[in-house]
Amino acid sequence: MACFLVPAAEAIVTTVASKAMKKNSVPASEAEAKITFGSRLNWLNNLLWGGSALLAFEHVWHGEVTPFFPFLTAAAEGETVEMLKEMGTVGVGMAVLVTGVWVGMVLVAKAIEKRPAPEPEAAEVQS
Repeated sequence: MACFLVPAAEAIVTTVASKAMKKNSVPASEAEAKITFGSRLNWLNNLLWGGSALLAFEHVWHGEVTPFFPFLTAAAEGETVEMLKEMGTVGVGMAVLVTGVWVGMVLVAKAIEKRPAPEPEAAEVQS
């Protein structure tokens, strides 16, 4: 019904935070090859916006979202309580799952950054 609205709301919040961070960030030198938190937050934005768009499309496909007011068929049919329950369970669950996946991605990226750089192999001189 409207479960896609919860990840979309989180995406709006993280997009605003990302824009604010980008505005106040200092450009990193090329010697510092670490991924900034702003870049990592963009990963979360992409996951949330992409998931919300796919879910919204699925709801439009099944006729649960319409192009006219009140847009959500559940609201028009008096099923507002059921819609809010779905948003509170399924929508919040999806937002938490996506955020958890993003936290995993950030942890993996940090672990990769901490690895020592591979040493160049010495060229063997053949005589």
